Amino acid sequence: MPARSRQHALDPEEDDEALLRRFASGDRLAARDLSGRMAPLAYRVALRMLGDAAEAEDVAQDAMIRLWRHAGDWRDEGARVSTWLYRVVSNLAIDRIRRRRTVPLDAAPEPSDPAPGPEERLTETARARALEAALMDLPERQRQAVVLRHLEGLGNPEIAEIMEVGVEAVESLIARGKRTLAAALAGRREELGYGDA
Repeated sequence: MPARSRQHALDPEEDDEALLRRFASGDRLAARDLSGRMAPLAYRVALRMLGDAAEAEDVAQDAMIRLWRHAGDWRDEGARVSTWLYRVVSNLAIDRIRRRRTVPLDAAPEPSDPAPGPEERLTETARARALEAALMDLPERQRQAVVLRHLEGLGNPEIAEIMEVGVEAVESLIARGKRTLAAALAGRREELGYGDA
């Protein structure tokens, strides 16, 4: 019987909502499987919004704790667990950004990849830092929309649900964010190794 339960817990076809309900019923394997799916998502979004690995870990952990606490109250009314988690992570990240406004936003160091040569690594690091710095200068809601759309690959309707706004508002936030990013980076094309192209 434990083997069957274990096999059921590892079923990749089982949706997140079912795993959350199983966790709420006391199934610890469901918690492990759902954590494996949701914790990387939470960390990735937090890191992209905050630009700081340690803060992103704290936010992801806090969001997962909230998910576990919310499990017993989960009502499957069409909402997805991932959408709920995106919203919680985004809100926690925005709260941290607001609290640290008086602190300068330093670019987080990028991990180096041993494959490219030193010059390529420097160029890629400069590009990543320039994009991260430009992202950090965006207003919070624009940054949130741009991160969710272009770095997380979510569709506008899901972003609208996460941000609790209409799809048109999401489109507007993304468009304004992209224009601001383009303007911020336009004068740095040569410096960042893009030349005249």
